[in-house]
Amino acid sequence: MARFDRTLANIPLFRSVVGPDLERLESTCVWRECDTDQWVLDHDGEGTEVYFVLRGHLRVVTTIAGRETILRDLRDGEYFGELAALDGRPRSAGIVALTISVLASMPAAAFRGAIHAHPDVCDQVMGVLVGQIRMLANRTTETAGLSVRERLWAELLRLANAGRMTNGAAVLSPPPTHAELAGRVGSHREAVTRELNMMERSGLIARRRGAIELLDTDRLKTMLAEAAGR
Repeated sequence: MARFDRTLANIPLFRSVVGPDLERLESTCVWRECDTDQWVLDHDGEGTEVYFVLRGHLRVVTTIAGRETILRDLRDGEYFGELAALDGRPRSAGIVALTISVLASMPAAAFRGAIHAHPDVCDQVMGVLVGQIRMLANRTTETAGLSVRERLWAELLRLANAGRMTNGAAVLSPPPTHAELAGRVGSHREAVTRELNMMERSGLIARRRGAIELLDTDRLKTMLAEAAGR
């Protein structure tokens, strides 16, 4: 690993930490490179370190009712493992590297020390925790009240918000696989394939090599709102 990778300076969480304070945090870290498809953390695994993504793309996965469910993706500058660092309990989800990734792991004591010493770090961690609570609450509501079709609409809209959107249309490129979408909405690949075919026939999406285009996100949002309010 190149020497320039061994810094937390590009991690937004530590934007207010500079000079000797940042160097002290860096001195507590273990730096590692993970291969594609390598599991970094196991669900219910031991350990309380926090991991910072210096470079790469990883995925947060858990198992619900015997089915693997994708919770979110992690990219450069993000971090994971903060829950175990804060409460000392087993890991709440597994983490797998989707690409070769460079990580820094920090002991829980150093992470908690940074939270106490730097108000901006504390505010950002609280913001992330609140975001996770909202995300899980939304997922629970969707699972309980929406059909697979409607959960797929919701997930495609979330992916659209993270991608390119122009005049109410959004392009997902590269497109998520049907199996990945099934993992995100708690269903099976065959059901997702069937629903995508129906969406294409209805003029909601267009599929081409290397992309899925949401043709009318406003219409899709209206349909989802009507489904959620029924």
